[in-house]
Amino acid sequence: MTAADTVVVKVGSRVLTGDDGALDDEHVAAVANQLAELRLGGRKVVLVSSGAVAAGLGRLGWKRRPTDVAELQAAAAVGQSRLIESYNRALAPHRLNAAQILLTVDDLQHRARYLNVRNTLNALFRCGAIPIINENDTVAVDELQLSFGDNDRLAAMVTNLLRAPLMILLSDVEGVYDRNPKTDPAATRISVITDIAAAQQQFVQDSWAGQAIQLSRGGMASKLRAARVVAAAGESVVIARGRRPNVIVDILAGEDVGTLILAEGRAVDSRKRWIGWTVNPRGRLMLDAGAAKAVQLNGRSLLAVGVRSVEGNFSKGDVICLCDDGGREFARGLSNYSSSDLAKIIGRPTDRIAEILGHCPYQEVVHRDNLVVLG
Repeated sequence: MTAADTVVVKVGSRVLTGDDGALDDEHVAAVANQLAELRLGGRKVVLVSSGAVAAGLGRLGWKRRPTDVAELQAAAAVGQSRLIESYNRALAPHRLNAAQILLTVDDLQHRARYLNVRNTLNALFRCGAIPIINENDTVAVDELQLSFGDNDRLAAMVTNLLRAPLMILLSDVEGVYDRNPKTDPAATRISVITDIAAAQQQFVQDSWAGQAIQLSRGGMASKLRAARVVAAAGESVVIARGRRPNVIVDILAGEDVGTLILAEGRAVDSRKRWIGWTVNPRGRLMLDAGAAKAVQLNGRSLLAVGVRSVEGNFSKGDVICLCDDGGREFARGLSNYSSSDLAKIIGRPTDRIAEILGHCPYQEVVHRDNLVVLG
C-alpha cells in the first residue's frame, strides 16, 4: 500500500453529512485535505464522492430521502453544485483544483468512451487536479439497469479503469466485523481478509451486512461486492471509517487501519478488466463439465462442442457469461457468434460449423484472449 502510485478513494454520504443530513463543510474539508497531502506528495488520487443527494436534501430543506426517482434526481441536481463548491473551497488553500466528472453506466459500457474517460483522468493528473467522480444521478435509471446502483461499484470500475493498486472505501464503520458492531459490543474488527469470496458469502448472509441507511444506497454488502471485483483483478482494498482523523494518510503509511482485503493473484490487464467487470453481459452459455474445466483451469478457448445451451439475445462481440453445468458463472468473454447462430452449432465439433452456417468465421465461440475467469 505504501508504494501505491495511484489511489481511488470512495467516500460515503454518512462521512460527509452532519446529524441533520445536510452536507458538512468541515467533514468535506477533512477528506479534501488528506487528498491534497497525497497529491502534493506525488501520488495520483481520484475521489469517488457520494453526497450530492444529501447536499440537495439539505439545500431544499427536505428531512428525509425521497423514494420517488424524479425527486431523487432533482435533489442530486441541486446538490451536485453544492458538493463540488465545498471541495473546491477546501482544496483552494493547497492551490489545487477539483475536477468534476459525472458518469453513467453507458459511458463505461462502450469501449471508446471508456478509454476516453481514462485519457481525461490522465490529463487531469498531469495538470495537478483532483478528479471528483460521481454518478450522473439526473439521468441514471435503476429500472433500466442504466445505474451503477451505488458508488462502491462505480469506485471499483474506476479502480479497474486506471489499474490503480489501491481502492479505499470510507464509511461509518471501522471496517469489516465478524458481527454487527452497531448492536453487538463483542464484535471484532477483521484486520486482513485473504479470501474475499469466502468473506462475501459469510457476511452477505448476515442481515446487518446488507442494511442501507436513509442517506445512502450502499451497505457493507455493496462494499464487499466492490472489493471482490477489485481483488479479483489483482489489486488491494481497504474498508475504513471515514471520520477517523487522517484515515487516508494513515492507510497509505501502512498503519493497521480498517480492513485490508488482499489482491487475488496477478494483476489483470486493462482490456480484460473491462470485459470481466465493467460491461453488463447480454447472455449466458451453459457449458458441459469438460469445457468448463478446460476454460477455467487450463486457460483454453471455448469451442461450440462444449456448449450445452444458450440464454439471452446477443450479437457478435457482446460480453456473455460462461456457466458450469450447475449454473454457476465462472467466466465472461466476448462472443464470436450471435445467439441465433450459436444456437445452431452448440454441441457440434468445429469442423461442422461451415456446413451448418454456410461459413466458419471463427474456430472458437470465445477466444481465450477475450475471456476472463472471475475470482
